[in-house]
Amino acid sequence: MQEGNPPRAGQAIDVSIIVACYNERPVLRDSITRVVDVMAGTRYAENYELVFVDDHSRDNTVDIIRELIEKYRHIPIKLIRHERNMGRGRTVMDGFEAAQGRIMGFLDIDLETPAHYIPVAVLEIERGADVVSAMRIYRFLWRTFYRQVLSMGYHKLVASVLHLPLKDTEVGFKFFNREQAMPLLKECVDPGWFWDTEVMTRSYFGGLKIVEIPTLFIKRYDKTSSVRPLHDSLEYFARLRHFRREAHRLENEYRERGLTPVEVLTISHPVGHGDEPNLVRTLK
Repeated sequence: MQEGNPPRAGQAIDVSIIVACYNERPVLRDSITRVVDVMAGTRYAENYELVFVDDHSRDNTVDIIRELIEKYRHIPIKLIRHERNMGRGRTVMDGFEAAQGRIMGFLDIDLETPAHYIPVAVLEIERGADVVSAMRIYRFLWRTFYRQVLSMGYHKLVASVLHLPLKDTEVGFKFFNREQAMPLLKECVDPGWFWDTEVMTRSYFGGLKIVEIPTLFIKRYDKTSSVRPLHDSLEYFARLRHFRREAHRLENEYRERGLTPVEVLTISHPVGHGDEPNLVRTLK
C-alpha cells in the first residue's frame, strides 16, 4: 500500500532517503524536521525525496507520517505500509525498490547517527564511492558501556569470520550509488537486522568502492530501544555462523576471477554537534 506526495511535473529526484519505521512516535516529528532542515541547506533541496516504510507499527506512527506528508507538501514523499511485521532488512529493501534517486540511503530515524552526516555521505557518492557507511564513535558513558563492548566484539568477530576490514557493518546509516549497488542489494536474503552485515559483505566482495565516515554516536533515551542485548547477540552469532559459508563462497569467487577486494577508505572530518554548516557548504 503506497500513498504520499508525488514529484512535481519535470522534477528530478537525485537523492532518496529511506526511513524505516516501527513504533517511532517519540522521535519521528523532531527527527524528520532535522532531516528536512539539513537537506534544505544543500543543492539537493529541490531534488530529494523521503520514502517512509512502516513495518506494521502498533502506535500512531502512520498517522504522524500522514501529518508530515501534509506539512511538507513541497517535498516528494512516499508512504509504504506493511500489513505485517517483516523485519528491518525487508523494510529498507522495499524503500530502495520504490526509490527514484540515483543516490539512495537510509538512516535510523532516532538519529543516534545525526542527520548532518547525510551531506557527507552524498558528497562521497558524488566523488565516486559506491557505498558509504557510518563508523560510529562512542562517547564513553557507563550506561551505554555494555553496548559499546558488544559492538566492538561483534566488529572483531565479523572481521575474523567473514574476512572483512570494515569497522562497523551493522550501523543504521548507509548510502549507495543506486546503479552500482542495486544488483547486489537484490541478492540479500536476510529480512532482519543481519541484513546490514550481509549487504556490506556482498558489497565488499562484489568489488564496490566503500567509504566509511566516522560519525558521533548519540544515544537517545526518549525512545524504548528494541535491542535485547543478550538475545540479539546470540541471534547475530547464529546468523553470522550460518552466513559464513556464503561469505567464503563470495570471497573465493572474487579471487578466482584474478581480483582482490578494493581498499576500504575512511574519511576524516569533525564529528561534533557544531559542524553542520561546514558539512552543508561542501555541497554548495
